[in-house]
Amino acid sequence: MSNVRQAILDASAAHPAPAGVHYTYGTAGFRMNADLLDPVMYRVGLLATLRSKALGGKVIGVMVTASHNPVRDNGVKLVDPMGEMLKQSWEGYATQLANAQTHEEVADLYFGIAEECEIDLDQSASVVVGRDTRPSGEALVASLVDGLTASGATVTDLGLKTTPQLHFVTRCLNDPSYGTPTEEGYYQKISDAYKTLVAGLEPLKITVDCAHGVGAPKLRDLTTYLGDALDVTVVNGDIEHGILNYHVGADFVKVNVKQPEGFDLAPNGIYCSFDGDADRIVFYYADEAGAFHLLDGDRITALVGAFIIETVRAAGLDLQVGVVQTAYANGNSTHYLRDSLQVPVAFTQTGVKHLHHKAEEYDIGVYFEANGHGTVIFSSAARSTIRNATDGDAKALHILRSLIDVINETVGDAISDMLVVLGVLAHRQWALADWDALYKDLPSRLVKVVVGNRHAFKTINADTQLEEPADLQARIDAEVAKVSRGRSFVRPSGTEDVVRVYAEAETREECDTLAYTVAGLVFDLAGGVGERPAEFL
Repeated sequence: MSNVRQAILDASAAHPAPAGVHYTYGTAGFRMNADLLDPVMYRVGLLATLRSKALGGKVIGVMVTASHNPVRDNGVKLVDPMGEMLKQSWEGYATQLANAQTHEEVADLYFGIAEECEIDLDQSASVVVGRDTRPSGEALVASLVDGLTASGATVTDLGLKTTPQLHFVTRCLNDPSYGTPTEEGYYQKISDAYKTLVAGLEPLKITVDCAHGVGAPKLRDLTTYLGDALDVTVVNGDIEHGILNYHVGADFVKVNVKQPEGFDLAPNGIYCSFDGDADRIVFYYADEAGAFHLLDGDRITALVGAFIIETVRAAGLDLQVGVVQTAYANGNSTHYLRDSLQVPVAFTQTGVKHLHHKAEEYDIGVYFEANGHGTVIFSSAARSTIRNATDGDAKALHILRSLIDVINETVGDAISDMLVVLGVLAHRQWALADWDALYKDLPSRLVKVVVGNRHAFKTINADTQLEEPADLQARIDAEVAKVSRGRSFVRPSGTEDVVRVYAEAETREECDTLAYTVAGLVFDLAGGVGERPAEFL
């Protein structure tokens, strides 16, 4: 133990903590300006070793990425053995280690966590590492490896990977039945399944904005496996000149509700955008008049959820299919699923980890956040039932068996989700306009309010209501009651002193009035900071 402690101390000396910086491990792991992350990476290496040892030597994944953030940022997050996000109770350990002020405190925390979790430090540890295309990535991985090496882990550096590929490889190393634990194994599995899914159907053509990120080279690699089953054009694939996510990518398209820069839209073509690490996707098209139409995560949920439940019913299988949404899901998407299709819809707090865990309660759980991050989860019992069924509609069973392998269940995966959506469209023989016509979104508005203390806001009922500040929810309810089909909620940011006000209503005018009235209530009654925005009512 003394040798390990000394190794940790010696290596830590090369990664001192900057003064005055506080780090927090959240849903996205650590994420900030890359210049501040060196000591964090070293300490995450220590934690990854402990996590592997705590789980009997199972392989842990570490992904170095800041997803849709600007290229100057970077981040890091841990992946548990089945490809899922780090267990929530360990997020606190990550935060403690990152904020240790001295090298001695780092070592003390390492051994303190081991003692608290009853970890056998003689247990071997194994960690796989991936990164996206950010220029800061290589140096940060080197810092991470310092921590892994000092604490005795076996390290496999996978190099450039999409976040979903890192999750996939981690899962396969711990569960060989899921696939071959290589990038090639990933391509082979999802391409074979997609070709089986669309066999005999007219091949589709799609243009993919890859946000100048890692999705570009990886999608190009996949096309060699897909052959003529899909016609893919990759755009915005410059990973050499530091323009990652700049006016391109899924987040840009979703937030601005307009097409990314770099190419034109042909009327009624099929287009989609990935984010910087290829774990989010949104679709869009231009109609004959040139108007832009966005098909976001809510729309993906409706399309995929409806197709799966119809196919399960056609196959005659007794499986419970459920959809999981957050409060940010448009109300008409919920109405379409729950009332028109009779699909169970559950709501959770915002954050992928909450959606994923809730989806696991169903035989087949479908979840997508509005930002385009999501997937479909099959229980082991559902997979067995589908694969072993001998009765029921043969075509429906064929579709379900193919979908199981096209889908990357471990995490939202832009490439995999793209193939799932295209498979559904091919079977429906739909253009994007047909998909768009499933329901009409209620007008919605998201407004940011700067406050003195975001921690003063406490939400309940899956983020849809405020418990604190006292009496504010009653004022919000009174405003909601004034508009047709109104809904509004207030949710604090997890990273900065702002709260976000969401509102929707029957008309754009009613929606905007509701949003800016509630924003004004928050500013006036709950500690708004700075000059009161003129648009607040």
